[in-house]
Amino acid sequence: INGNGNDNGNGNDDDDDDDDNDKESKKQYNRSLFQDLSASVSILKEVLPIKRRNRTKNRSTKSTLTLNSNDSKSKIISAFSVDSGCDNDSALYYEDNYNDLPWKCSFGTAETDGIWMNNTDVSGIIMSSMVWIMILYSGFTVTILAQNNKLHSTVAIIYCTLCALALSAHAKTTFTDPGAIPQTAVPTEEDGINRAFFPMCSVCETYKPKHTHHCRICNRCVSGMDHHCPWMNNCIGRGNMKHFILFLVYVWLASAYALCLFAINYFLCNSDECAFPQVLVQLVRIMTFLCIGAFVFTSNMIMTVLWGMVTGLGTIDRMKREEQVNSNNDTTISNEPPIPWEDIFGTQHYYSWFLPIDPMFDDYDRIMGYSTLPRLRREKKMNGNGNGQSNNFSSF
Repeated sequence: INGNGNDNGNGNDDDDDDDDNDKESKKQYNRSLFQDLSASVSILKEVLPIKRRNRTKNRSTKSTLTLNSNDSKSKIISAFSVDSGCDNDSALYYEDNYNDLPWKCSFGTAETDGIWMNNTDVSGIIMSSMVWIMILYSGFTVTILAQNNKLHSTVAIIYCTLCALALSAHAKTTFTDPGAIPQTAVPTEEDGINRAFFPMCSVCETYKPKHTHHCRICNRCVSGMDHHCPWMNNCIGRGNMKHFILFLVYVWLASAYALCLFAINYFLCNSDECAFPQVLVQLVRIMTFLCIGAFVFTSNMIMTVLWGMVTGLGTIDRMKREEQVNSNNDTTISNEPPIPWEDIFGTQHYYSWFLPIDPMFDDYDRIMGYSTLPRLRREKKMNGNGNGQSNNFSSF
């Protein structure tokens, strides 16, 4: 889609009137979409005073503000910097609790589906089901060994807990929106003010933020897309990166834990009391093979994810960067800043980082790379139409 809202797709000059009408309606839709983008810039400029953020984190100096408006459930959180002692360094935060998500009870990746699930990729469904079968099999094997007094019950409980956490993280990764760009997406305040042109996806016909890629399997543009993982049956993006990392860590710990147990039994067992029966030996052999494969695979993936955080580039962006390096003889690895841990695991207490629960970000728009017109309009209304802080704010 070009800047004039024209469709650059291929077409025939001999199309009938219906095709011409479809093209004309598509052009009008694209024009209206660009008009929305332009309108969002003016809205961003009006709400900019309330959106100034202080990057310094000082939990002990936060004071909470509420919004007295009856038609909104938003909470305003204001964080002030004591060290600066200047109003220019203050930052106003708020939590938008308005639910823009669809309430439709349907599975899919469309914007109208209430439950995110890729139900069109058969191979992804099979591979993700295999993950559950292998983890449940390993937990069953360790439980049988504990029942036959070949392993201590505490050892089995620890392993089964890791398996339960791994399955929970896998489910969260599979059924969590990875960061799909909605139709109402508009540039953030920084992009909207500092940029004159906005990239668009020719397939989704939506705004395409930085580090966003279109997934042909999910048929959506995903913010911060790292790759599409068939073992998760989902894309890995900004929205579910935490759950994906936790799954890798849980599986790595469970595999290493099981391999250590089996190695100790194999090399140090000198009596019939600790020796595995013949039937259990076959189960352990299969489980050992699975644990070795899982350990090698997750080790490689964990290193890949950590390298992506250090370079600030996902797998797709890094591959494109390598192509540029090879073609232009450019030795620069990345010009992007490293990704902070808080941008993946959230700003809650650190113990929540190790649990498969959704993170809460300090600036959702900045991390996702886009805002939405409905939310900006709500923010504009909270800000008293951009005329400074309105009387709707009351501190306590």
